[in-house]
Amino acid sequence: MQSSAIRPIPNMLPRNLFNEEHEAFRETVRKFYEKEVIPNTEKYEQQQHVDRDLWNKAGALGLLCTTMPEEYGGSGVDRLYSMILIEEQAYAGDSATGFSLHSDIVANYINNFGNEEQKQKWLPKMATGETVTAIAMTEPGTGSDLQAVRTTAVLDGDEYVINGSKIFITNGYLCDMAIVVCKTGSGDKGSANLSLLIVEADRVGFSKGKPLNKVGMKGQDTCELFFDDVRVPKENLLGMEGMGFIMLMKELAWERMLVAIICQGGAEASLAHTIQYTKDRKAFGKPIGAFQNTRFKLAEMRTEIDICRAYLDRCMELQIEGTLGVDAAAAAKYKLSDMFSKVVDECVQLHGGYGYMLEYPIARAYIDNRANRIYAGTNEIMKELISRSL
Repeated sequence: MQSSAIRPIPNMLPRNLFNEEHEAFRETVRKFYEKEVIPNTEKYEQQQHVDRDLWNKAGALGLLCTTMPEEYGGSGVDRLYSMILIEEQAYAGDSATGFSLHSDIVANYINNFGNEEQKQKWLPKMATGETVTAIAMTEPGTGSDLQAVRTTAVLDGDEYVINGSKIFITNGYLCDMAIVVCKTGSGDKGSANLSLLIVEADRVGFSKGKPLNKVGMKGQDTCELFFDDVRVPKENLLGMEGMGFIMLMKELAWERMLVAIICQGGAEASLAHTIQYTKDRKAFGKPIGAFQNTRFKLAEMRTEIDICRAYLDRCMELQIEGTLGVDAAAAAKYKLSDMFSKVVDECVQLHGGYGYMLEYPIARAYIDNRANRIYAGTNEIMKELISRSL
């Protein structure tokens, strides 16, 4: 088991995104993962979720909701800070913490579409870790097709009555609040029927399943959510009724960028672990890194990783400018998750039998990575989005 976060090898093309303040923040994040997360990896995997107080510790260090305005408890910084958080998570080999979904997805929905009362009520508590949040989109049988959502929210007087279920919900088991994608209104209006409702976890009729037994990412809190005549006031509607699909589309590009960032960091970490292993491991009297096949494989991976890094960093520049296209974000998610899968598979091969042992970081990366080509929209959906721009 690793005791500290791996440092990636320097990129062949120097990065120009970060300044001294960014790097100071990176050091804080790295130390947090080394002290609080890495030593508890096996514990989190056994209990299938992180300790609840880890959220409070992250909040106390200013690691939650950093991009939110200062008046709502955030730091008011740009999304490069989010990128740093995710990169350091990847370098630490962590797949248990669900901070990015909480801080960079749920918080954005509230900040961008919520009213002043909703922002004041939720964002400060999210920034401190007092409130853990989730977003409940996916349902059994719907997958990436959000228009097929069957969970309903029927207006009854001054309250919505919610019935249905959600599956594969990150932070679901520990969440204190979830933004739930529901079908509202009458008739079949497709996407125009979707709305987003804020649902507190202590509402009568809101229940949670046990953490799901996944192939990888075993320490991450993922479960089913059930809604049985759950009543919430009309004031819990986020934005306007029937605007849910439009709001989801506006934020999904950034969600896909988050997946691309963790895949890039994961690939860089996998390569760094493998380079170290090939220097230490000997075969036929010399390090396996001395064999031409090994050197060429490492060279191929480094080239592929660095090319993807250049594309990702350019996407981040456009994201900061507010000009990143949906197709470019989809391409980043598809290409980098695909690249990570190929890299980590090659790295396992270079580790030999030890690459299949879970005490080695590369084995954990191998099983944890696979979901990246599925969630935030499958890679097949990404190709469909890209093809629409042709």
